[in-house]
Amino acid sequence: MKMTKSEMIRCPESWQLDFHKTLKWDYCQGLELGAMLDVDDFYNVYRTKDSTIYKYVKDFGGHYVHADGSIETYNKEEYTLDAINTGKILFRLFDRTKDEKYKKAQDLLRNQFYTHPRTSEGGFWHKKTYPSQMWLDGIYMASPFYAEYAFRNNEPKDYADVIKQFLVVDDHTYDRISGLNRHAWDESKQQKWADPATGMSAHCWGRAYGWYGMALVDALDFIPVREQGRIYMLNILFRVAQSLEEYQDKKTGLWYQVMDMPHAKGNYLESSCSAMFIYTLLKGIRMGYLPEHFKKMALKAYKGYLKNFIEVDSKGLVTVTHACSVAGLGGKPYRSGSFEYYIGEKQRDNDPKAVGPFIKASLEVERLEEQKKW
Repeated sequence: MKMTKSEMIRCPESWQLDFHKTLKWDYCQGLELGAMLDVDDFYNVYRTKDSTIYKYVKDFGGHYVHADGSIETYNKEEYTLDAINTGKILFRLFDRTKDEKYKKAQDLLRNQFYTHPRTSEGGFWHKKTYPSQMWLDGIYMASPFYAEYAFRNNEPKDYADVIKQFLVVDDHTYDRISGLNRHAWDESKQQKWADPATGMSAHCWGRAYGWYGMALVDALDFIPVREQGRIYMLNILFRVAQSLEEYQDKKTGLWYQVMDMPHAKGNYLESSCSAMFIYTLLKGIRMGYLPEHFKKMALKAYKGYLKNFIEVDSKGLVTVTHACSVAGLGGKPYRSGSFEYYIGEKQRDNDPKAVGPFIKASLEVERLEEQKKW
């Protein structure tokens, strides 16, 4: 709750999240606002009909979603998976308001998948501007929304397509030597960052791996138990959890910016991926996707997170530190995906890619505390 309220003070208007100066439909806002709705749900504030958190999120919907369901600054023809993630809050806004514009906006985003470019095996390109490429980031941006839309709209045929996204990207990014998934894969093998034999990028970037873990636990919520292929997602999740145990920093319980080179000079413990991993582990355990064995590791990480990444000022405002601002591959200027590239990207405080997962991870810890009371 304190983290949520701190963000609302720093950004009086919800569209200002992620340091925006003008309106922009952005996956970061959806990530953080979704976490805030989780806080609102957990504390049941909305039942009093006096929820400042819910109003904060609802105002966002008011700024972006028009009466006909069109979305301010969204352009389907860009074919970017990043545009899909914020669609998840539209489900919840429709549930509470029953305003049809939110249902129309959901349909608009879902329709992107019909024509979104794909790899030869059916995996969504990360963006139209990144042809033939699948990134772990993109799995989180699209797959949980896709799974929830299929569930809510009784479209069971889409479950197989959701599962396919995980299986294709896993097949082409999993590194059997490190036991981790690399950041991305270029089917064409034309990118300078891509291995000429495999098409894989050079490293496992912590946040990309964090997106992957969160995508698994969030999409699994909506895929029926008997759906063919679901077991493979559970197996991937278990393998991810095992790798987190192996690569966890023994002293702090946290994880590094470049996962596969934890002891390399210049590498650092990074707050967004660490929060994502804590959330993935604790939610996975709560939902029965992972065994209880991993709880000790997750709680050690949470304790280390509070000690190493959380600061509280004299006014009680909470700050998350040491978050990588942004990292990617290719583009202009060209991002090489080297170790030096990842550690050289700027760090900043209160990045929503750390704040949102930290809020979600904290709620998982609070749920554990509630269980103890019973």
